[in-house]
Amino acid sequence: MYLNELPEREVQRKVNEYFQKADVILSDEEIQSIEVNDFGLNRLDEVGLQLFIYINTDRYCAKEWVLFPRQTCPEHLHPPVTDGDPGKEETFRVKFGTVYLYVEGEPTEHPKVQPPERDQEYFTAAHEIILTAGDQYTIPPNTRHWFQAGEAGAVTTEYSSPSTDEHDLFTHANI
Repeated sequence: MYLNELPEREVQRKVNEYFQKADVILSDEEIQSIEVNDFGLNRLDEVGLQLFIYINTDRYCAKEWVLFPRQTCPEHLHPPVTDGDPGKEETFRVKFGTVYLYVEGEPTEHPKVQPPERDQEYFTAAHEIILTAGDQYTIPPNTRHWFQAGEAGAVTTEYSSPSTDEHDLFTHANI
């Protein structure tokens, strides 16, 4: 798809096309606020996450995110930020496509997808959960996880405790 070569506004437009497949309607102003994140690796076709934040307060957070076909969100966890805070708990509910989610736990013997080849050493969570439209899964706080879209890409709603992405810990040495 050559996403790295596109201006951010064009990527936002493509994200909105995916949102429309899932009946997610955004205003023009909201479309311009879609976040495009390549995690500093400059390989958006392979590694990235595009999201729109509905709300993020000190009580809860709601987001919509898009993964383009076979795009991977790198392994990370949401650690405790303050005393008494267990870390971010999040629920993914897929609206369109397939999300291959990998969390800590018993490794899946024959996983359906693999992380990007040049980054495999940074992916350790190996328990596979396959989510399709209408499926949801809750990731406990402070749990290593990563996810990848299927061939059609994916649109997912995320509900969580407050999101403090700046505190996320990634296993990839270059993030």
